[in-house]
Amino acid sequence: SSGSRPTDTLPSLGRALGAMKRIYTLHDPMLAGHLEAVLSDHSIACLIKNRHLMGGVGDLPPLEAWPEIWVINDGDTDRARALISSMLDSERNDGPAWTCSDCGEAIEPQFSECWLCAGKDRSFPP
Repeated sequence: SSGSRPTDTLPSLGRALGAMKRIYTLHDPMLAGHLEAVLSDHSIACLIKNRHLMGGVGDLPPLEAWPEIWVINDGDTDRARALISSMLDSERNDGPAWTCSDCGEAIEPQFSECWLCAGKDRSFPP
């Protein structure tokens, strides 16, 4: 027979999935979703595994049900880890306010984006 079958794409899908790297595991699905959005904003393709398994705790070991952040392209691994580390660094909240270079608004240190114009904190990892 001619034409492609759905299974024809499995080898390429397998190669793509083989390049993925788990970069972070955490207990909070809401924070996992936030980190996913931040990585996406920085053009880092990722996915959350175990996003909905927390309801299975009790039947599943708790650590097996924790959300995991996986980077699709392993070339983004170091940049993604650095970004997550800087996001979760508690010292950032104790630092000085920063001034948005786009509109001049003073922004509290725990935020990486201007509330007024959506400008990015230039000291934050790209």
